[in-house]
Amino acid sequence: QVQLVESGGGLVQAGGSLRLSCVASGRTFSSYAMGWFRQAPGKEREFVAAISGSRRTTYYADSVKGRFTISRDNARNTVFLQMNSLKLEDTAVYYCAATLLRVGVQNDYDSWGQGTQVTVSS
Repeated sequence: QVQLVESGGGLVQAGGSLRLSCVASGRTFSSYAMGWFRQAPGKEREFVAAISGSRRTTYYADSVKGRFTISRDNARNTVFLQMNSLKLEDTAVYYCAATLLRVGVQNDYDSWGQGTQVTVSS
């Protein structure tokens, strides 16, 4: 497992942008697929985006396609989530997660960060 620390959350108006960062410990970061998930109040945690270790493959939830971009810098052990055109329904705690298994399967992610709050206001 790796330790993950997210940052970059905050309060933003609808239509605005935020960039989340997640720094991982360890020297094998490039071996891990990385994902972003979110949980809104009263709702289950849901998948947002994921990226393979090699950066060749990315996945997005339909709700964020075209607005969010996941990327990673393996030299800095960091994964990013650029969020543009934010909507009220994007308000949630955003979690970074890592897996050595299947990039597209939430249950395969076994290392999680503490989360960062994103609040979108009207």
